[in-house]
Amino acid sequence: MNGRKSIRYPEAEHLVATGVRRLNPQDTRLFVATFGLLHCEVKGDTLYRGVFPVRMCPIRHPHRYIALRYTDHADDKEKEIGVIEELLEFPNDQQELIRQSLARQYYEQVIERVFKIRHEYGLLFFEVQTQRGKEAFTMPWRADRAEDYGEDGKVLLDAHDNRYIIPDVHALPATDQVRFTSFIYW
Repeated sequence: MNGRKSIRYPEAEHLVATGVRRLNPQDTRLFVATFGLLHCEVKGDTLYRGVFPVRMCPIRHPHRYIALRYTDHADDKEKEIGVIEELLEFPNDQQELIRQSLARQYYEQVIERVFKIRHEYGLLFFEVQTQRGKEAFTMPWRADRAEDYGEDGKVLLDAHDNRYIIPDVHALPATDQVRFTSFIYW
């Protein structure tokens, strides 16, 4: 396992109990092949072509419980190969392939700075810095529009359900943290 320590979570036993196949780095190999498509080879099974990852818990566990799926051309239906319980168990190059594929599928803005938040008519008007530059968006001021993201982060859903992520609120500059937590305190 490339010197990595296996990470086991008590809730992962539910995967086995429900018949979901757990994909582990010892038996699973991910690689890019023809036409830049992601392929998955599972020891004792077959080679799956045109594989794509799907986050099962995209907000609470963005790097855990990632289902690998493919389209079965015999019946033109999506089918599941199995679930990667913990992406960090896989070799770095395979982790990167999954991350790149997820980035193409899940378009999210990552907030780096919070310049201004204004509250008006039950809405929050944000002016922020993201990986794309300065952005402005509007979000209803409700608890269901700001959810936990990992240990210390938040994901904000704007008025159009676009996702804005702060991976770690404590990593923001102190003034940005105060500005943000003045409105998003749950």
